[in-house]
Amino acid sequence: MNSITPSELAGLGADVTIVDVRQPDEYAQARVAGARLIPLAEVPSRLDEIRQLEPVYVMCHAGGRSAQAAEYLTAQGVEATNVDGGITSWVAAGLPVERGAA
Repeated sequence: MNSITPSELAGLGADVTIVDVRQPDEYAQARVAGARLIPLAEVPSRLDEIRQLEPVYVMCHAGGRSAQAAEYLTAQGVEATNVDGGITSWVAAGLPVERGAA
């Protein structure tokens, strides 16, 4: 499975697609601008939608759920990369977040 650090991801610019696999309440607490919310449980049923977005960078709170999603997506032939440490590492790196309802 491919992985990337939050700082490396931020360095790629704004034209990347981030899929956030957390729950809506977690997403509202802090998220990367432009990240698409697709909760982990919905990933299989939204596979066609995700395919249209690839390559995708998958993020969660600390990296566990996003690793599961990235593994699943990769097995389905989607170009997916896990964001190591999730939003927790993103915030710790001092990178910007949005807060509140999307």
